Amino acid sequence: MKRRLLFFFSFFILLTACQKEPVHNPVEPTPQPQEETFTYSVDSLSSMSLLEKVSQMVFVRGESLNATLTPEELKNYTSHPLRYVTNVIRESQKEYPAGGVVLFAHNITGPFQLSDLCRQIHSLKDFPLVCIDEEGGTVARIARNSAFGISNFSSCYDIGNYGDKVRVESAADNIGSYLYKYGIDVDFAPVADVFTNPENTVIGKRAFSSDPVIAGDMALTFYDALKKNGIQGCYKHFPGHGDTSTDSHYGYAETLKTWKEMLDCEMIPFKKGIDGGVSMIMTAHISAPQVTGESTPATLSKAILTDKLRGELGFNGIIITDAMEMGAISNMYGVPEACVLSILAGSDIVLMPLDYRKAVDAIVAAVKTGRIPEERIDQSVRKILKLKEKAIARYL
Repeated sequence: MKRRLLFFFSFFILLTACQKEPVHNPVEPTPQPQEETFTYSVDSLSSMSLLEKVSQMVFVRGESLNATLTPEELKNYTSHPLRYVTNVIRESQKEYPAGGVVLFAHNITGPFQLSDLCRQIHSLKDFPLVCIDEEGGTVARIARNSAFGISNFSSCYDIGNYGDKVRVESAADNIGSYLYKYGIDVDFAPVADVFTNPENTVIGKRAFSSDPVIAGDMALTFYDALKKNGIQGCYKHFPGHGDTSTDSHYGYAETLKTWKEMLDCEMIPFKKGIDGGVSMIMTAHISAPQVTGESTPATLSKAILTDKLRGELGFNGIIITDAMEMGAISNMYGVPEACVLSILAGSDIVLMPLDYRKAVDAIVAAVKTGRIPEERIDQSVRKILKLKEKAIARYL
């Protein structure tokens, strides 16, 4: 059966490659011809090298796929936007086959270009998953692009704070339908944070409510609507970023709540999601010293990810970090080492280290020295391959 699925998907890729290319923005070069060397199989774990397995655990910005960009150019990624896949990228992906590619507004010019880009990414070695932040409201890479003519709403808080499940479901159903249409696999949404601190600048009205019960109901409604449309959703940002007064994008952020206080507020939406079948949760780079006794960000904390999220709350799905390029990590830790620490803490996927090849090399080295058991890597890769199996099934 697996061979039949692989054959039909390979046929699909070949068929789409033969179709006439849509018209591209005339200021952009025409995409390079594609090499159809699709080899991915959900049973491939046993035949994968250590580097290939570790690469699956790293999801990257599209620009990071371009091995010719310097570190400085990678930091200035909007000046070098990925909008089509080149042969340089195809060769790089063969060596370091990243597990997923995250698209942002600067990667997207219009409907035909987005569909084409997603198809090209999927045709790379090991079928990278295409991911996006499409929460609706202020964080909507597609809906805020006038070329798509898609209706948007002002904020998740405005549609969710009164507990109107019908309105939230309708909004998420719309998002899920167009993400599926254009070839997106993973939506880093919904926000499951509780907006409890009016000084909070990073979450604010991205959250559904200041009431944890309402926030939990609305987040699960949103997640289920995405799932119904064939899109993998992702709860964020564990253990809750809604009470902080600083933004982890730029530097250190913390919550001073005790675990008991968090159980009575921040954990309510996450526990409801876990009980409701949520299978992916994103970490926050916030410290919780009253919980862990130290200032280590949750993304790097075994006490938070393994002891609390997996152990106490019973989550067995995929843990993905927030972007490792964010200031709370990059300003305080070497990013490759932080990626190693995050896996040791319990993460399955490390998200967006700018130079992901260095991150992969650091994780591989940690396995070879015995710091990370290879079986720990295998556990995470199995989850990622199962997620890819679901994504591939939509094309068969």
